[in-house]
Amino acid sequence: MPQKLSPKASAAKKKRDLAAANSDDRKAKRADSQKKRREAIKKHGANWLVGKDYDHNTKRFTSSAHNRGGTQAKHKKDGTKAEKKQSKK
Repeated sequence: MPQKLSPKASAAKKKRDLAAANSDDRKAKRADSQKKRREAIKKHGANWLVGKDYDHNTKRFTSSAHNRGGTQAKHKKDGTKAEKKQSKK
């Protein structure tokens, strides 16, 4: 559901979001993800990747839903060793 913003605020957000998406850091992450997906397609086939994203915390492909955040208990930070253990189950 989109945010309810005024036209002026919406234009400013669009500009900020585009700048963030095209930053050097995001470009590098995007290129890395694309490279890993190409390698996984060669290794496992295209159907294996359906519904999966690369999880940089666990260093493996997990379901897109699992990789959208909220995968960790509330008292633990994302990206911890405990998250790796949780993902292997």
